[in-house]
Amino acid sequence: MAEEFEFELVFALPEGEHDAFALSDAVFEAGFEDALVGTGHAGLLGVELEAEGDDAESVILQSARALIKALPPGTVLREVRPDLVSLADVAEKLEVKRQALQQRKMPLPVAGGLYRIDEMIEVVMEASKPKKGQRRPRFNMSSASKWFRAGPAARRVNAQLTMREIDPATIERTPRPDREVTNSAPTG
Repeated sequence: MAEEFEFELVFALPEGEHDAFALSDAVFEAGFEDALVGTGHAGLLGVELEAEGDDAESVILQSARALIKALPPGTVLREVRPDLVSLADVAEKLEVKRQALQQRKMPLPVAGGLYRIDEMIEVVMEASKPKKGQRRPRFNMSSASKWFRAGPAARRVNAQLTMREIDPATIERTPRPDREVTNSAPTG
Protein backbone atom coordinates (compact mmCIF):
# COMPACT_ATOMS: atom_id res chain seq x y z
CA MET A 1 0.00 0.00 0.00
CA ALA A 2 1.50 3.30 -1.09
CA GLU A 3 2.13 5.96 1.54
CA GLU A 4 3.28 9.55 1.31
CA PHE A 5 6.62 10.62 2.75
CA GLU A 6 8.02 14.09 3.37
CA PHE A 7 11.78 14.56 3.37
CA GLU A 8 14.61 16.78 2.21
CA LEU A 9 17.56 15.80 0.06
CA VAL A 10 20.70 17.91 0.46
CA PHE A 11 23.15 17.81 -2.43
CA ALA A 12 26.71 19.11 -2.60
CA LEU A 13 27.20 20.86 -5.92
CA PRO A 14 30.46 20.77 -7.88
CA GLU A 15 32.73 23.79 -7.55
CA GLY A 16 31.82 26.82 -9.57
CA GLU A 17 28.90 29.15 -9.99
CA HIS A 18 25.40 27.69 -10.24
CA ASP A 19 22.34 29.59 -11.33
CA ALA A 20 19.56 29.12 -8.76
CA PHE A 21 16.89 29.29 -11.48
CA ALA A 22 18.64 26.63 -13.57
CA LEU A 23 18.88 24.36 -10.50
CA SER A 24 15.17 24.87 -9.76
CA ASP A 25 14.33 24.13 -13.38
CA ALA A 26 16.37 20.91 -13.21
CA VAL A 27 14.43 19.79 -10.13
CA PHE A 28 11.10 20.55 -11.78
CA GLU A 29 12.15 18.85 -15.05
CA ALA A 30 13.08 15.74 -13.04
CA GLY A 31 9.38 15.49 -12.17
CA PHE A 32 9.25 17.28 -8.82
CA GLU A 33 7.06 20.26 -9.67
CA ASP A 34 5.87 20.71 -6.07
CA ALA A 35 9.34 20.56 -4.48
CA LEU A 36 10.72 23.41 -2.42
CA VAL A 37 14.22 24.21 -3.65
CA GLY A 38 16.74 25.92 -1.41
CA THR A 39 19.95 27.46 -2.69
CA GLY A 40 20.72 29.67 0.32
CA HIS A 41 24.09 28.14 1.15
CA ALA A 42 26.79 28.29 -1.52
CA GLY A 43 27.71 24.83 -2.75
CA LEU A 44 24.59 23.14 -1.37
CA LEU A 45 21.16 22.50 -2.81
CA GLY A 46 18.23 21.47 -0.61
CA VAL A 47 15.19 19.86 -2.18
CA GLU A 48 12.22 19.33 0.12
CA LEU A 49 9.55 17.13 -1.35
CA GLU A 50 6.70 14.75 -0.79
CA ALA A 51 6.71 11.48 -2.66
CA GLU A 52 4.63 8.34 -2.59
CA GLY A 53 5.62 4.69 -2.48
CA ASP A 54 5.58 1.44 -0.57
CA ASP A 55 8.49 2.17 1.76
CA ALA A 56 10.32 5.35 2.70
CA GLU A 57 13.85 4.18 1.96
CA SER A 58 12.99 3.17 -1.62
CA VAL A 59 11.12 6.43 -2.19
CA ILE A 60 14.06 8.48 -0.88
CA LEU A 61 16.59 6.62 -3.01
CA GLN A 62 14.44 6.75 -6.17
CA SER A 63 13.91 10.49 -5.72
CA ALA A 64 17.62 11.09 -5.14
CA ARG A 65 18.52 9.05 -8.25
CA ALA A 66 16.10 11.02 -10.42
CA LEU A 67 17.45 14.32 -9.12
CA ILE A 68 21.14 13.45 -9.34
CA LYS A 69 20.67 12.69 -13.06
CA ALA A 70 19.09 16.12 -13.62
CA LEU A 71 21.60 18.16 -11.59
CA PRO A 72 25.04 19.33 -12.78
CA PRO A 73 27.63 16.56 -13.26
CA GLY A 74 29.69 16.12 -10.10
CA THR A 75 26.74 16.67 -7.76
CA VAL A 76 26.62 14.25 -4.82
CA LEU A 77 24.01 13.43 -2.21
CA ARG A 78 25.26 14.79 1.08
CA GLU A 79 22.41 14.18 3.49
CA VAL A 80 18.77 13.18 3.87
CA ARG A 81 16.52 14.92 6.39
CA PRO A 82 14.82 14.44 8.81
CA ASP A 83 17.53 12.58 10.65
CA LEU A 84 18.76 14.80 13.44
CA VAL A 85 16.06 17.27 14.42
CA SER A 86 15.64 20.14 16.85
CA LEU A 87 12.72 20.69 19.19
CA ALA A 88 11.77 23.63 16.98
CA ASP A 89 11.63 21.34 13.91
CA VAL A 90 9.38 18.84 15.68
CA ALA A 91 7.18 21.55 17.21
CA GLU A 92 6.70 23.17 13.81
CA LYS A 93 5.60 19.87 12.26
CA LEU A 94 3.23 19.16 15.17
CA GLU A 95 1.90 22.74 15.01
CA VAL A 96 2.67 23.45 18.68
CA LYS A 97 5.09 25.69 20.51
CA ARG A 98 8.48 24.31 21.43
CA GLN A 99 7.54 24.64 25.10
CA ALA A 100 4.83 22.01 24.63
CA LEU A 101 7.61 19.53 23.89
CA GLN A 102 9.95 20.82 26.59
CA GLN A 103 7.30 19.88 29.18
CA ARG A 104 7.71 16.23 28.15
CA LYS A 105 10.43 13.79 29.00
CA MET A 106 12.74 14.11 26.00
CA PRO A 107 15.41 11.68 24.80
CA LEU A 108 19.00 12.73 25.31
CA PRO A 109 20.24 15.06 22.58
CA VAL A 110 22.88 13.75 20.21
CA ALA A 111 24.73 17.04 19.76
CA GLY A 112 24.00 20.75 19.98
CA GLY A 113 20.31 20.35 20.83
CA LEU A 114 19.65 17.86 18.04
CA TYR A 115 17.76 14.63 18.57
CA ARG A 116 17.48 11.42 16.58
CA ILE A 117 14.17 11.46 14.72
CA ASP A 118 13.22 7.90 15.65
CA GLU A 119 13.71 8.65 19.37
CA MET A 120 11.59 11.81 19.03
CA ILE A 121 8.86 9.81 17.29
CA GLU A 122 8.70 7.44 20.27
CA VAL A 123 8.41 10.36 22.71
CA VAL A 124 5.73 12.11 20.66
CA MET A 125 3.72 8.91 20.19
CA GLU A 126 3.83 8.20 23.91
CA ALA A 127 2.98 11.80 24.77
CA SER A 128 0.02 11.81 22.38
CA LYS A 129 -1.71 9.08 24.39
CA PRO A 130 -4.10 10.58 26.94
CA LYS A 131 -3.03 10.09 30.55
CA LYS A 132 -5.55 9.61 33.31
CA GLY A 133 -6.52 12.98 34.73
CA GLN A 134 -4.60 14.97 32.11
CA ARG A 135 -5.54 16.70 28.91
CA ARG A 136 -4.57 15.11 25.65
CA PRO A 137 -1.71 17.04 24.04
CA ARG A 138 -2.76 19.09 21.05
CA PHE A 139 -0.20 17.69 18.68
CA ASN A 140 -1.30 17.73 15.06
CA MET A 141 -0.09 14.23 14.28
CA SER A 142 -1.61 14.25 10.79
CA SER A 143 0.51 17.25 9.74
CA ALA A 144 3.69 15.51 10.96
CA SER A 145 2.90 11.95 9.86
CA LYS A 146 4.54 12.06 6.39
CA TRP A 147 7.68 13.57 7.91
CA PHE A 148 7.76 11.09 10.79
CA ARG A 149 7.32 8.17 8.37
CA ALA A 150 10.38 9.30 6.39
CA GLY A 151 12.60 9.89 9.44
CA PRO A 152 13.87 6.38 10.24
CA ALA A 153 14.58 5.74 6.54
CA ALA A 154 16.47 9.05 6.31
CA ARG A 155 18.67 7.90 9.21
CA ARG A 156 19.34 4.56 7.50
CA VAL A 157 20.24 6.21 4.19
CA ASN A 158 22.57 8.66 5.93
CA ALA A 159 24.27 5.76 7.72
CA GLN A 160 24.67 3.92 4.41
CA LEU A 161 26.15 7.05 2.80
CA THR A 162 28.58 7.41 5.70
CA MET A 163 29.61 3.76 5.52
CA ARG A 164 30.01 4.08 1.72
CA GLU A 165 27.35 1.41 1.18
CA ILE A 166 25.61 3.87 -1.15
CA ASP A 167 27.60 5.83 -3.72
CA PRO A 168 26.69 9.51 -3.18
CA ALA A 169 27.26 10.30 -6.88
CA THR A 170 25.02 7.57 -8.34
CA ILE A 171 22.79 6.70 -5.35
CA GLU A 172 23.46 3.05 -6.13
CA ARG A 173 24.47 0.45 -3.59
CA THR A 174 28.21 -0.19 -3.70
CA PRO A 175 29.42 -3.76 -4.12
CA ARG A 176 30.60 -5.28 -0.87
CA PRO A 177 33.63 -7.48 -1.12
CA ASP A 178 32.84 -11.05 -0.21
CA ARG A 179 34.14 -11.77 3.21
CA GLU A 180 35.79 -15.14 3.25
CA VAL A 181 35.96 -16.96 6.51
CA THR A 182 39.37 -18.50 6.81
CA ASN A 183 40.41 -21.14 9.20
CA SER A 184 43.42 -19.80 11.04
CA ALA A 185 44.35 -23.18 12.48
CA PRO A 186 47.68 -24.46 11.20
CA THR A 187 47.51 -27.29 8.74
CA GLY A 188 49.62 -30.46 8.65
